[in-house]
Amino acid sequence: MAELRLPHRSPGARKAMDVFIRFFSVTSATIGIFFLCWILWVVLKRGHSVLSLSFFTSAPPSPGEGTGGIYYALVGTLKMTGLACLMGVPLGLLTGVHLAEFGRHSWFAAAVRFCVNLLMGIPSILVGLFAYTVIVLSVPKHYSGYAGAFALAIIMLPTVARTTEDMLLLVPDTLRESTLALGIPRWRMITGILFRAARKGLLTGVLLSISRVSGETAPLLFTALNNNYYPKNLGRPTANLTVTIYNYAMSPYENWQRVAWGASLVIMAFLLGITVLLRTLLRERSHR
Repeated sequence: MAELRLPHRSPGARKAMDVFIRFFSVTSATIGIFFLCWILWVVLKRGHSVLSLSFFTSAPPSPGEGTGGIYYALVGTLKMTGLACLMGVPLGLLTGVHLAEFGRHSWFAAAVRFCVNLLMGIPSILVGLFAYTVIVLSVPKHYSGYAGAFALAIIMLPTVARTTEDMLLLVPDTLRESTLALGIPRWRMITGILFRAARKGLLTGVLLSISRVSGETAPLLFTALNNNYYPKNLGRPTANLTVTIYNYAMSPYENWQRVAWGASLVIMAFLLGITVLLRTLLRERSHR
């Protein structure tokens, strides 16, 4: 085999290149942090003034007059996200289990893995159009919270599936072999041993999927739409935070705009909380 020869550079040239790369990296990171802090500051500055207990427990305000809150939108968002978790998380877990434990190197697993990766990169607006075609158009002009939850579940599924596969593959094969050698059924080994060993990683995947859908607006515009009433029935257009922010921020009414900033701060705080929790879980897992 031919010997691989690296191009020769003088010590001065290597040092200059190292300084340039360091400067470029630090500058890029500083620019990103600057804009992040700017966004956080603007949202905090404009949204903190409306935060109070009544903001979370009050009905939305009338256009142009009075004060109100995000109670209806918050309840609708929680209902749709909870239903999306019930649909997307179990299916994602089962998909990840098949890819890690049963398929692995089969052609079918490779095809599923390719589809999951492709689904992770599809814009959420296309998922909303798909849910609109499949569910909303089946009952003409009938938007619903169920359609919104269906769209969110599709977005959650690939994140949970890939994280589940990766976390299960980190469990040593010796643990599987010793468990099976004791005569324990494979399904019991997966649910009782592997899931317990990878529980923090699996929880990380679920939290990542929830974080992924918590700020989605486009899918809900095509499915759940929005309204200003309490979401008793998800079979009708359902109030939600992201579409409420979009509608109120684009409106000419100052009181609606204040509510939009407050709701934006709530979502931002929720995402920051999930990020901190994920960092904590990952740090504990790396120290084990």
